[in-house]
Amino acid sequence: MSWLGVVDIVLLILLAVTGVAVIWTRNLFGAVMLAGIYSLVSAGLFVVMDAVDVAFTEAAVGAGISTVLLLGTLALVGYKERKPSHTPLVPIFVVLVTGGILAYGTADIPPFGAAGNPIHQHPEVGRYYLDQSYSDTHIPNVVTPVLASYRGYDTMGETAVIFTAMVGVLLLLARGPLPKRVYHGGRWMTLRPGTTREDLEDLLEETPPTGSPPSASESGTHPAANADEVADLHADADPNGDEKATHG
Repeated sequence: MSWLGVVDIVLLILLAVTGVAVIWTRNLFGAVMLAGIYSLVSAGLFVVMDAVDVAFTEAAVGAGISTVLLLGTLALVGYKERKPSHTPLVPIFVVLVTGGILAYGTADIPPFGAAGNPIHQHPEVGRYYLDQSYSDTHIPNVVTPVLASYRGYDTMGETAVIFTAMVGVLLLLARGPLPKRVYHGGRWMTLRPGTTREDLEDLLEETPPTGSPPSASESGTHPAANADEVADLHADADPNGDEKATHG
């Protein structure tokens, strides 16, 4: 077995271990981090398989942008998973059926790298890209025109998906409830879970801040005149329990 085969086996084992860890963890922050690691290991596997362009995309989108978007979402919903109220038998059944269908679909995939694969039966396509890409696009790197020109619609669709996800998370961050601890107007304030920016702005307009603000290292709250009002704005359950989150 070549060293590339050993690397493939090691990366596949890491993928399997990371995937199982993502399933079993109940801490959403840990699950997001493990998912980012899974994408990064996948990118390394793509590099070994000579799919460098796909590896770049997986590392940038899977381990980069997606992780940032998920962390932004956790800032609102908290990092503790609620105990499921239904039995896990139905999800397990769905996963097993879906996995079986996918495994059955791979039975007709030709062996990786085999000379008789369909992709090797049309060498004129690859030759055209190598010979004509510069004259068609005036870009010296062949991979770039393949992704941005010949496969432009496919790349545009992938970009639209990531852009939509980013806009959705930004809307949640802009309109959703604030964390329990926020830094506003030069001071830290403790809010009732579920308090929105509109609630905070209305309250601050009604009662201007007075006195010297506490430092960020102190566990201070909103000034005494407003503390009870801020704390009583909402009485929803705190998604993080007793943990304190900060918002810069």
